[in-house]
Amino acid sequence: MLTFSKRILFVGFGFVARCTLPVLLKHVKIPLENITILEFEPDEDAIRPWIEKGVNFVRARVAPDNLGELLSRHVSAGDILIDLAWNIECDEILQWCHDHGVLYLNTSVELWDPYQNSQGAHPTKMTLYWRQMNLRRLVAGWDSPGPTAVLEHGANPGLISHFTKHALLDIAKVCLEERKFAGEEAEQIAEHANSQAFNHLAHALGVKVIHCSERDTQISDRPKEVDEFVNTWSVEGFREEGTTTAEMGWGTHEKTLPPFAYEHTDGPRSQICLARMGINTQVVSWVPDSTIIGMVVRHGEAFSISEKLSVRDAAGQTIYRPTCHYAYCPCDAAIASLWELRGNNYQLQSRQRIMTDEITSGSDTLGALLMGHPLDSWWCGTSLSIEEARRLVPHQNATTMQVAISVTAATMWMIENPAEGVKLPDDLPHDYVLGIAKPYLGKFISVQSDWTPLKYYSNAFHGFNRPAIDPADPWQFKNFLLTDGD
Repeated sequence: MLTFSKRILFVGFGFVARCTLPVLLKHVKIPLENITILEFEPDEDAIRPWIEKGVNFVRARVAPDNLGELLSRHVSAGDILIDLAWNIECDEILQWCHDHGVLYLNTSVELWDPYQNSQGAHPTKMTLYWRQMNLRRLVAGWDSPGPTAVLEHGANPGLISHFTKHALLDIAKVCLEERKFAGEEAEQIAEHANSQAFNHLAHALGVKVIHCSERDTQISDRPKEVDEFVNTWSVEGFREEGTTTAEMGWGTHEKTLPPFAYEHTDGPRSQICLARMGINTQVVSWVPDSTIIGMVVRHGEAFSISEKLSVRDAAGQTIYRPTCHYAYCPCDAAIASLWELRGNNYQLQSRQRIMTDEITSGSDTLGALLMGHPLDSWWCGTSLSIEEARRLVPHQNATTMQVAISVTAATMWMIENPAEGVKLPDDLPHDYVLGIAKPYLGKFISVQSDWTPLKYYSNAFHGFNRPAIDPADPWQFKNFLLTDGD
């Protein structure tokens, strides 16, 4: 157990924070009076037991006009700020923490108002890539790296980057054992695996596509009602990221851009976006023993994984990059909620509910699906049941647990590495994070599959339509994307 004698401030105390705090205290020894919870709409029943134990509580909301004054009351140099709220401008809170020596962690890069100026804006300006480029410009202006700040370290983005690294090492091991490569190629793969040069390893193995594939099968004995959005994690967070542009890291193997695609003109240009909502952009994907239809909801891993796995030549030109994006199949209640949301012109329902104690069964299966190498496909991730999640932290669900243990592991790494500057999940050692996380992830799975997006493809009107597929190259994005011809 680590010992931390400074202060920790939780900004936001929703379901993820409520799961994170008890898990964190199993791994970090800290006086409870050194912990403060800042929340503007507290659940009294959830927060009362912590107040009784000595944790401090402040009812307030971080806003543009009070950020510095409010935060300075509760954290200073050497303290930790864990940001699990929504709609707090990442650039501003990150700059404040940098200037004041405060360690910082969040699970997503957000804005004060993600909907401001959205009408008529160019699709590229609505992207997470655009936010990442703003962060790069901010950090480039600093004189020193400053205190450690780990950005976007939840389940996905977050754990998914560590699953990807684990999968690459497993693919390399099996490929070498089965002599899929020989001579100099085999020697290079062994060398890249040994040195954990993951971008060169992915390139040498021939990985073309990486999905963050997730299927949530948690169900409840309390059905979704009319004018209610039901989910297993943040409703507003899901709506915000799902009703804007679909985004993906764009692979060097891709032959043609998909419909409504836009390329970026600055930075590494490692991503594209679609002028199409993520929840309305559906792809075929796979989790262990099940083909799924997933939504290309924008997520930070589409940027970080594809960018960190890129290989560039001496002139700085990208010679290798995999396509990378989310393929999300949420729980049944959330799918029904999305259909109602569409029918209401994407105006959020008047009531929202996060499923917890009413869940009767199911799991959240989340992992990295790496495709295009000699083994076809490889999936690495977790399948966490509601029963196991409740055993670990009562009144929680499998989805919040996956995020909570990821936040805990990243916080522990920050405590041990307090002066590393800004880091993305891919910058952290995957074996350190997974070593802490695995006991909380239920079944940890790393398995080969012969699945391809065309393996079970069928066309009910063959010869009467024109499906946008490329049978000669199964790993083209068009083979995953559901279109009018399917």
